[in-house]
Amino acid sequence: MALCEAASGGCSLRWPRVLLFGDSITQFSFQQGGWGASLADRLVRKCDVLNRGFSGYNTRWAKIILPRIIRKGNSLDSPVAVTIFFGANDSALKDENPKQHIPLAEYVANLKSMLWYLQRAGVPGSRVVLITPPPLCEAAWEQECLRQGCKLNRLNSVVGEYAGACLQVAQDCGIDVLDLWTLMQKDTQDFSSYLSDGLHLSPKGNEFLFSHLWPLIEKKVSSLPLLLPYWRDVAEAKPELSLLGDGDH
Repeated sequence: MALCEAASGGCSLRWPRVLLFGDSITQFSFQQGGWGASLADRLVRKCDVLNRGFSGYNTRWAKIILPRIIRKGNSLDSPVAVTIFFGANDSALKDENPKQHIPLAEYVANLKSMLWYLQRAGVPGSRVVLITPPPLCEAAWEQECLRQGCKLNRLNSVVGEYAGACLQVAQDCGIDVLDLWTLMQKDTQDFSSYLSDGLHLSPKGNEFLFSHLWPLIEKKVSSLPLLLPYWRDVAEAKPELSLLGDGDH
C-alpha cells in the first residue's frame, strides 16, 4: 500500500523507496543502459529508486555514512529494498593502493555492521540484497592504471576472496546475495565484455547485472501497487474522486 499523510485536498503520497548503496559501480548505474536506470524504469509509478553510490568508497567509509542516509526511528522513510554493493575498492592491493584497501576481516565486519544497523533502523534482512564485486580483467585494468601513472593495483584472485567473503556474510546472516564474481565467470567464459575498463561495467555488464538482480528485487516489491489510477480509469466528470484517494490503482 502507498503511504500517505493527511493534506489539504486529499492524501499526500509518500512513494516507497528502493535504495542502491555502493561505490562507483552503483554511482554510474543511472547512466544510459545502467542497471540502476533499468531498475528505476521497471519500477516506475510503484516506487522511487534512489542512487546512493559513491565513487571510490570502501566499506569503512560506507559504514560511517550509512546512518546519514537511513536514519533510525523514521519508519515512513524505511526502504522496501536495499542493495549493498561494495568490494571493488576494498580489494585493492594494500601496497599499491593503501587508501582504498580494506583488510578482508574488516570488510566482513563492516558488511555485518551495516546489516546490523539497517536491522535497528527498521530495515530487516529480508529487504536487503548483497552484491559481490564483479571479476577483474587484469589486462584491461592494468592499461587503465598505466594511463593514470600507477601500477596494477588489483588482482582478480584477490577480488574473488572478497566476493567469497561477501557470499559468506550473506549466508551467515540469511540475506539474499547476487554472486556477480562467480556468475560472470561461469563455465570459464570470457567475462571481459562485461567490463568497460577491466573494473567498471560495460553496457553488456549492466544488462547482465540487472537480469540477475531483478528476480531478487521483484520478490521484495511484488506487492506494491501502481500508484494513482491508469488514465482510462480516471472519472471524467469528477477526476478528484479518482485522484484524491490513497494513491492505489
